[in-house]
Amino acid sequence: MADKAHLTVEQIKSPIGRPAAQRETLIGLKLNKIGRRAVLPDTPAVRGMIEKVAHLVRIVEGA
Repeated sequence: MADKAHLTVEQIKSPIGRPAAQRETLIGLKLNKIGRRAVLPDTPAVRGMIEKVAHLVRIVEGA
């Protein structure tokens, strides 16, 4: 069984003042504080969530 690819995502900005949908998306990505990182599976659904809040997060390379 092949190991699935994963992404490490880090929150870099606060969701304060952002629409509720963006705050909920961050929670769905297991993020809720600046500097917090989450390792997530590399799926189209996760990629879409990251794209929705791309201005608040970054993908960490080599982590």
